[in-house]
Amino acid sequence: MLRTAPLAPLVLLVLLLLGACGADPALAPGERLVKLPGGRKIVAEVAMTPEAMQRGMMYRDSLAPDRGMLFLHAESGRHPYWMHNCKIALDIIWLDSAKRVVEISAATPPCQKEASECPSYGGTQPSQFVLELASGMAAQYGLSPGVAIEF
Repeated sequence: MLRTAPLAPLVLLVLLLLGACGADPALAPGERLVKLPGGRKIVAEVAMTPEAMQRGMMYRDSLAPDRGMLFLHAESGRHPYWMHNCKIALDIIWLDSAKRVVEISAATPPCQKEASECPSYGGTQPSQFVLELASGMAAQYGLSPGVAIEF
């Protein structure tokens, strides 16, 4: 989940426009098909509002191997994430504006402590998109720095 102040209203416009592009009728509203190396595909829930981006995967008990959460930032920048109130470990994958992997935090542990005690992860490289997957899935899907994905 994102650990920053609420995003500008411009983000909402960008997210709504991106959400409308290439919509797949088989997907639920707010979901996108993510194409991974080797032709593998997963369905990712897209965080469409600043509140959804801040909530991320909080309070969820599980995440199926073929599912994920995709965060679409309006601009490229350094976007650290944290695991406050998450119940499961996640692989967090940062992508640049060309949708190439620039950083991965594998098996990122949940944090059930006070918010001030939860560490931040990643955000050391400029990125525009972040994909969260179940722990271990980044390696299983062959994701590593430089690899491109589509959505």
